[in-house]
Amino acid sequence: MSTVASYNDRVVRQFTVMTMVWGIIGMLVGVVIAAQLAFPLLNFDIPWLTYSRLRPLHTSAVIFAFGGCGLFATSYYVVQRTCHVTLFAPKLAAFTFWGWQAMVVAVAITYPLGITQAREYAEPEWPIDILITLVWVSYAVVFFGTIAKRKIKHIYVANWFFGAYILTIAVLHIINNLAIPVSLWKSYPVYSGAVDAMVQWWYGHNAVGFFLTAGFLGMMYYFVPKQAERPIYSYRLSVVHFWSLIAVYMWAGPHHLHYSAIPDWAQSVGMVFSLILLAPSWGGMINGIMTLSGAWHKLRTDPVLRFMIVSLSFYGMSTFEGPMMSIKTVNSLSHFTDWTIGHVHSGALGWVALITMASVYHLFPKLFGAKQLYSLRLVEWHFWIATIGIVLYIAAMWIAGVMQGLMWRAVNADGTLTYTFIESLNATYPFYYVRLLGGLMFLTGTLIMSWNLYQTWRQSTGIVPAPVLAPQAA
Repeated sequence: MSTVASYNDRVVRQFTVMTMVWGIIGMLVGVVIAAQLAFPLLNFDIPWLTYSRLRPLHTSAVIFAFGGCGLFATSYYVVQRTCHVTLFAPKLAAFTFWGWQAMVVAVAITYPLGITQAREYAEPEWPIDILITLVWVSYAVVFFGTIAKRKIKHIYVANWFFGAYILTIAVLHIINNLAIPVSLWKSYPVYSGAVDAMVQWWYGHNAVGFFLTAGFLGMMYYFVPKQAERPIYSYRLSVVHFWSLIAVYMWAGPHHLHYSAIPDWAQSVGMVFSLILLAPSWGGMINGIMTLSGAWHKLRTDPVLRFMIVSLSFYGMSTFEGPMMSIKTVNSLSHFTDWTIGHVHSGALGWVALITMASVYHLFPKLFGAKQLYSLRLVEWHFWIATIGIVLYIAAMWIAGVMQGLMWRAVNADGTLTYTFIESLNATYPFYYVRLLGGLMFLTGTLIMSWNLYQTWRQSTGIVPAPVLAPQAA
């Protein structure tokens, strides 16, 4: 006979709500530091408000608080639906929620106080790193435990991406954060010199590759077909996409260290693997966008689907730009310039944030028992404000970055520098104003979304129909 049971959506609802809360906070901090670059007096000479302390708070809040909560929510939601079972170890799932929020709060307190490891995307000191490890291992147990007890023999491709990101981030986090504590809030890495740099950017680029790419591709492979009400364009391509991306991404990190003290062969390996990455990345983008084959007309009336397709377009653009910037001759112009900032935000805002927001729009009414979103018109406003904000932001940074690179390498006939660094900085200020405007627009769109979701919750019944799971023997 059929078994009627409810999925464990309590933890999904919790993570979904906190996705929006941390998204607003993280993006607000981003606007503050963008304003500080345009108007340096805004740090008020207060140490814990300086750019150097708020910048890692912004990156961690957006990546690990906003993005992380979005990944927890969607992976827990998807794995139950595609496996036709409720979550394994529900108390452990609850621990992942409260443990992750405790980690985010600890980071929000320690970073402004200057308590960090000063390692890109891995700033938390060792006590917080241990908490992250405990939460992440629990997350893996819940996710893979749910897959192990599935009623469906096949493992849907979204779960492959979610599973790969969970396993890889565990390995990256543990190896990169091996350190010797010398006090409660101070430690020193076990690596030194060039080895430390290579380990850090093996971690740093793969945090982008797996946390910010593979995990969100898991979202894409479930929610795009759901929203479009079409099967994925090519399931065979999705399998090729998965294995090629997983095999290649791990070796691209050294492109962050061009013209540094690490061996030249390692730099070249990073460049070559970065160029190879273009193929699987674009395969995934094409697979997602072509899912709309026969349903392109839905883009006119469904702004949530528009979010998804534009996010995939940004994914394709940023994964083209990244390999190009890894080429040594291009990198000699772009390195240390705001071009890199533009590239990062085309991926972070255009791809990660938009696909997360689209997934939350899809999820929210289902999770809280509402018939539909409160206002599709507000979704439409959010889409255009956010998209225009992203374009302003990244275009300003692209232009500023190329200008900086050209000014820094310009020399006079006698070999002296044509421009001083302060001259390049003065020339950049107009672009900092445009970036601030773009960031404000994106934050405004996020606030509109939050209001829309709040109103959706207010009109919801709170009654979520119990799903009929796969038939099984009595």
